Amino acid sequence: CSEENDMTTITVIFSGFRALGLYSNHLSHVVRYHKKHREFYIVTAVGNCFHTYNVKKLGIVAVSNALPEDISYLAADRMLVYVAIGKKVSAFARNKEVVHMYTGHGADVHLLLPFGDHIISVDRGNAVIVWDVESEEEYLQITFDKVSFEVSAVMHPSTYLNKILFGSSQGGLQLWNVKSNKLLYTFTGWPSGVTVLQQTPAVDVVGVGLSSGQIIIHNIKFDESLMKFQQDWGPVTSLSFRTDGHPVMAAGSPVGHIGLWDLEEKKLVCQMRDAHNTAIAGLTFLHGEPLLITNGADNGIRVWIFDTAGGGGRLLRSRLGHSAPPTKVQHHGLNGHHILSAGQDGTLQSFSTVHERFNRSLGHGSINKKKSKKKSLRYDKLKLPAITTFASESARQSDWDSIVACHRGYLMTTTWNYQKGSMGAHKLEPERFNKNRALSVHATAVDITSCGNFVVVGLSSGHIDVYNMQSGMRRGQYGEDEAHRGAVRGVSVDGLNQLTVSAGADKLVHIWKFKSRKLVHSIDLGTTPVTTHLHRDSGMLAVALDDFTLNVLDMETKRIVRKFSGHRGQVNDMAFSPDGRWLITAAMDCTIRTWDLPSGCLVDCFLVDFAAVSLTMSPTGDFLASSHVDNLGIYLWSNNTLCGMVSLRPLPADYEPTVIMLPGTCPDEEGEGDADLNTEMIEYESPEQLDEQLVTLSMLADSRWKNLLHLDIIKKRNKPKEPPKVPKAAPFFMPTIPGLIPQFAPSEDSNQGEQVREVYTSTMNNPSSSLFPPDDGPVGMLKEMGPSGIDAELRGLAPDMGGDVSVLQGFLKMVASMLDSKRDFDLAQAYLALFLKLHLRLISQEPGLMEEASKVSEKLEDTWTSMQTLFNQSLCLLSYTKSALL
Repeated sequence: CSEENDMTTITVIFSGFRALGLYSNHLSHVVRYHKKHREFYIVTAVGNCFHTYNVKKLGIVAVSNALPEDISYLAADRMLVYVAIGKKVSAFARNKEVVHMYTGHGADVHLLLPFGDHIISVDRGNAVIVWDVESEEEYLQITFDKVSFEVSAVMHPSTYLNKILFGSSQGGLQLWNVKSNKLLYTFTGWPSGVTVLQQTPAVDVVGVGLSSGQIIIHNIKFDESLMKFQQDWGPVTSLSFRTDGHPVMAAGSPVGHIGLWDLEEKKLVCQMRDAHNTAIAGLTFLHGEPLLITNGADNGIRVWIFDTAGGGGRLLRSRLGHSAPPTKVQHHGLNGHHILSAGQDGTLQSFSTVHERFNRSLGHGSINKKKSKKKSLRYDKLKLPAITTFASESARQSDWDSIVACHRGYLMTTTWNYQKGSMGAHKLEPERFNKNRALSVHATAVDITSCGNFVVVGLSSGHIDVYNMQSGMRRGQYGEDEAHRGAVRGVSVDGLNQLTVSAGADKLVHIWKFKSRKLVHSIDLGTTPVTTHLHRDSGMLAVALDDFTLNVLDMETKRIVRKFSGHRGQVNDMAFSPDGRWLITAAMDCTIRTWDLPSGCLVDCFLVDFAAVSLTMSPTGDFLASSHVDNLGIYLWSNNTLCGMVSLRPLPADYEPTVIMLPGTCPDEEGEGDADLNTEMIEYESPEQLDEQLVTLSMLADSRWKNLLHLDIIKKRNKPKEPPKVPKAAPFFMPTIPGLIPQFAPSEDSNQGEQVREVYTSTMNNPSSSLFPPDDGPVGMLKEMGPSGIDAELRGLAPDMGGDVSVLQGFLKMVASMLDSKRDFDLAQAYLALFLKLHLRLISQEPGLMEEASKVSEKLEDTWTSMQTLFNQSLCLLSYTKSALL
C-alpha cells in the first residue's frame, strides 16, 4: 500500500527538465587539457554536480551526475575529476559518472590534490590521507597537531619526486616525502596564515599567498624569499603565473579585484577592479596563452585576454548568471525561447532555453546612465535598487523600449530596450509628488498594452497613471484623484485595449474603460488582494488574496466564476496555460499547484524544497519556468501533456504531496522512472460500452461497412478491361495437409457460410439476445469479413441460394438484438439496409418475416427518436450559448 501511495503523490503534469543560469559557486575552478582534442576545458562546481566547459566558446560540454550533497572541493588530473562531499571523496570518469569512492575520513574533507597514481585529501580534523586511485585503499595517513600546524594549503613542487608541500593557518610550511612518510624540512614561515600555494614557472620557486594580503615568492630549495608584494584588498584567494613569455603574476582578492604584478620589475602593473561582484574563487592563466580564466561566487565565469598595451586584460567571453536570487521571471516573445529575469542583485537578464550563447544581460539600473559609465557602478550612488516587478511586450520592441520595471522603494519606473540589451531612454514618474518628496510612495504594479504603445503604472498611494511608451510622456490617470484608497496590488489591460482592471488594498477590483478611463464596474473581494494576473486571450483575471485563496474573474461577464482554496501560505505568483484552461500557482507553503478552470478542481500539486517566488508559462505551453528562494537558477519543468496522454483527475481535499527535487542541469533518472510508473498507473482503459443506455459504434473502418449498398456500382467501375490470363505455372508453395499421402489443404472460408447459416437457424429455437455477443457468433464472423464477403453471405440466406426462411428470420432477430444492446450501431444499420435491398420482395410475401421486420422497425424508430431528442437539446443549448455571448 505504501508504494501505491507514493506513486499517487508524484506530479503528473510537470517533470523537472533542467536549470538555467547556473555556472559557478564559491569553489575554485579546475583547468584540464585534452591531448587528443588539443583543447582546454574548465570544470566548475554548481551545487551537487559540476559542469565542464570548453575554453574556446565557453560552451557546456558535460554535466556530472548529481551527488547526494553539495561539493566542498574540486580537483582534477589527466583522467579523472575528484570531488569532496562531506567525509567522502568521489572520482568521476568522462566528466559524468562516479568510478571510485574513498571513505575513511572522520571529518569533512576540504582540500584535495591529485598526485600521480594517488589522491591526497585533507579534512577539517587535520588528517591527511594518501589514497591509491585504482584500488581505493589508504596508502598513508599523516596527522598534524591542529594547534601548531593546521593544514590550509597543499601542493606538489615541480620536479620534487614524491614530495608534498603543506601550508598552515599558523603561517609555516612543511615539506614531506609521502612515499617514506618523512618530514624533510620545516619552513619558519610568516606571521599570517597561508591561504594559497602555487608553483611558479621557475623550478624550486613557489608563490605563497597569506591571509594578510601579502604575496611571497619563495625559493624552497634555499628557504629564502625572493620578493614580496602586498595587496590591500584582504587575504589572497588565488594565484596564477603567465607562461607565454611575460613574467606576470595575477592575485585574487575577496572583494572581486585582481592585481597583476610584474615579477621582473617587482611592481604592480595593473588592477582589474570589479572583475567579479564577489570574491575571486579561482584564477588560472592558460599554459602558453595570454588568457586568464576566473570564476567567483557571483555565479560567473570570465575569460580575459591580454592583447592591449598597459598590461591589463579585457573581457573576451563570459557566462554570467544572477549573483543573487531572482525575484521575477517572465517569458518574452511569442516563441517561448527567452526568459527575462530580475534578481536581487539589481540586474535584468535574458536566458535562452535553446542555447546559452543567446543569453544576454541588460545590465544594472541607474538613475544617470552616462555618469555611471564614467564612474564605477559598484560605488555609484546613482545605482537603482533591485527590480520588484516588470512587464514586457515584444510587439514594438524594434521601434522603442519594450520593458518597464518597478524598483524597490522608488516612485520612478524605468524602461529597458531588449533589442539593444540595455536600459532604455525614459524614466516614468508622475509630477504630483514633486512638492512633497518626503512621502514614501513607490510603484507597485505595471503593465504594457498588447500593442506596445502604452504603459499603465500603479502606485502605493492608490494612483494609476498611463504613459506613452515611445515618448515617455504621461497621458492621464484613472479616477478623479486616486483609483484606490490603498496601494495598487495589480493592474492589467485586456488584449484589445478596451478595458483596464486594477486591484487595490481597499479590497476592491475596478474595471475601467481604457480610452476614456471611466469606471465601469467594481467588485468587492472581501479580502485584501496580494497580486493579480490576466490571461488576455480568455479574459480571465486571477486574484490571489491575503487569506491564501484564489478568485478568478471573468472580464466579459464581470463576475467571479471560480474560487480556489488549499494553499497554506501567501501566494507569490500565478501563471495561466496558453489555452487558459489551467491556473498554476506558487505559494510560501512550498507547493506548486495546477487548477483546472473548466472543472474547478485541483488536478496537480507537488512540493519543492524551496518556495517558488515567481512562475511563468511558455507561450507555446512546453515549459513552466520557476525561480525559488535562495536559489540563483531558473528551473524549467516540461509539460508532459504535450508528449503523451496524461489522465487528469481531481485531487482530494486531504491530498498530501511529496517533495520533488528541483531540476538540475542534468536529467534525474530516478524521477524519470517514477514518472513512467505514475503514467502507467493512471492510464485509463475505456470499456467497449460506457453504459447500456448509450449508443456505441463498432470502431471498424468506414470501408468495412459504408459501401455495402454500392457494391454493384463499385464492381462495375472496377470491371477489368481484359479477361484474366491463366497463370503459366502453379505457385511454388501450395498449402498441404501433413500425412503419408500428400493432399492439398482446402480453403479456410469454404465452410464459413455454412457455420453462419447454422447460427442463424439456432436463433429460432432460442431468440435470446445473449446468443449475439458483439465479438462472437454471426456478428463476430461478419466483422471479420470484407464488404464482398458480407454481400455474398447475405445473398446466400435466400431459399434459392441454399438458405431458408427460418435463416432470414434469424438474421432479423440478430439485428433486433444489436439494436437492443445499442452496440455496433453503425454495423446494424448497414447490415439491415443491405438485407432489405436483397430480400425485400421475399419479406413482403412471408407473414413470419413481416412480423419480425415490423418489430425491428419499431425498435429502430424508438432508438432514432431518443437520439434525435438528444441532438436537438444539444443544438439548442449551443445556439443559445453563441447568441448569449454575442
